[in-house]
Amino acid sequence: MPAPHAVDETFLALPRHALADAALARARALGADHADFRLERIRSASWRLRDARTSGTSDTTDLGYAVRVVHGGAWGFASGVDLTMDAAARVAAQAVAMAKLSAKVIRAAGSDERVELAAEPTHPDRTWVSSYEINPFDVPDTDKTGLLAEWSARLLAAEGVAHADASLLTVQENKFYADTAGTSTTQQRVRLHPQLTAVAVDPASGDFDSMRTLAPPVGRGWEYLTGGHYDWDGELARIPEHLAEKMHAPTVEAGAYDLVVDPSNLWLTIHESIGHATELDRALGYEAAYAGTSFATFDQLGKLAYGSALMNVTGDRTAEHGLATIGYDDEGVAAQSWDLIKDGTLVGYQLDRRIAELTGFPRSNGCAYADSPGHVPVQRMANVSLQPAADGPSTEELISGVDRGIYVVGDRSWSIDMQRYNFQFTQQRAYAIRNGRLCGQLRDVAYQATTTDFWGSMTAVGGPQTYVLGGAFNCGKAQPGQVAAVSHGCPSALFEGVNILNTTQEAGRS
Repeated sequence: MPAPHAVDETFLALPRHALADAALARARALGADHADFRLERIRSASWRLRDARTSGTSDTTDLGYAVRVVHGGAWGFASGVDLTMDAAARVAAQAVAMAKLSAKVIRAAGSDERVELAAEPTHPDRTWVSSYEINPFDVPDTDKTGLLAEWSARLLAAEGVAHADASLLTVQENKFYADTAGTSTTQQRVRLHPQLTAVAVDPASGDFDSMRTLAPPVGRGWEYLTGGHYDWDGELARIPEHLAEKMHAPTVEAGAYDLVVDPSNLWLTIHESIGHATELDRALGYEAAYAGTSFATFDQLGKLAYGSALMNVTGDRTAEHGLATIGYDDEGVAAQSWDLIKDGTLVGYQLDRRIAELTGFPRSNGCAYADSPGHVPVQRMANVSLQPAADGPSTEELISGVDRGIYVVGDRSWSIDMQRYNFQFTQQRAYAIRNGRLCGQLRDVAYQATTTDFWGSMTAVGGPQTYVLGGAFNCGKAQPGQVAAVSHGCPSALFEGVNILNTTQEAGRS
């Protein structure tokens, strides 16, 4: 195990403590009940190749700071980019002025609700760095484009592949936080997302399809692409074979099937039907952007049968290499792991400090996050994961127990309603299962259910050997919109009697 990295010296050289002291002192002097300060530097870079040739690159850095206050029972927020003490004090004064204005509007509307924050132990002078070996920003750009071009060339050399797309997204996020209670934290996170897609075209019919890598985005460094952490050679060799089979696969017959879901597909179902549904601000109706609120309302805590007794789901801000893994959130709350669903019953939510206090929880579980110094922190998703069965079966064993079913691999499209209840999902590949054996791919497959029916139909959960940490860089929430990266771990799992749609037939209906 390599030694932990230190925080980037160029970030440490910024006047973070002096700026925080100036801002927080001004907020206190103006009567704020609470104030916090965030200095952030977020560097994001991407490389895109089309048919092994570079089609686009970007490298941007967002540097600035934010001050958030509670004054008169209302929030106030302001941000700035001028790294001087006077400017930081002015931004704090703007935040207080905004809180005063907000308080007037709230009271004029007849509301007596006041912003109060759940208590949190102070964490003075803490430092945290995510787990990685090689910072991707220390690797020459020519190495990155060269590797992507080589991998693209392998796909293009395969029979039946007409085009190949490749991309790599990398982020280094540095953040300093301080508040009037005495917490101060300095953190550094690194993450990246490589992806390759092969495209096949039938020149006679004009039909086309694509197949992409299943490798998830991760909280790792460059070693993810070159250090043996993922079988890139094996997957690149198999993609053309999978794509050729899919191009000639028969269409699915709609109906009820037993479904074995691979982690490469199930993570997205977890994200949409559990991750967002157990955000307590949604369940309370405080958040409705990006596909609505939640059917898992607060009055159902400890009562709602979310799924079968095999269903155990955690919220986790501590998982190694998780995209939502942190040391401390944007309210100074230490990272934690906790139960959301236990033995099929809803037992917890994702919280920030305001929602925790409002609903009687003793403390936040560390789910406040802002995606830039120009945005206010909002309640964001932890790494929400379905736990494997300690002695559970392999994926092959799950398949062997199915007489008539479908095995789905890889995520593709998704749709879910405004309450996170009715949904349908498609996949990269779907295989017919007959008498416990895979019998080739099927086309036009989508599985459809309500959240509780789907998770209630889960009759077997794979063992730790099937567990994979999937996820995405682009979870959206809030207005103005914010984007966050989040991981979801899960094993393979078996669901009985799931409704399967034929997407081509559904598309043809008037």
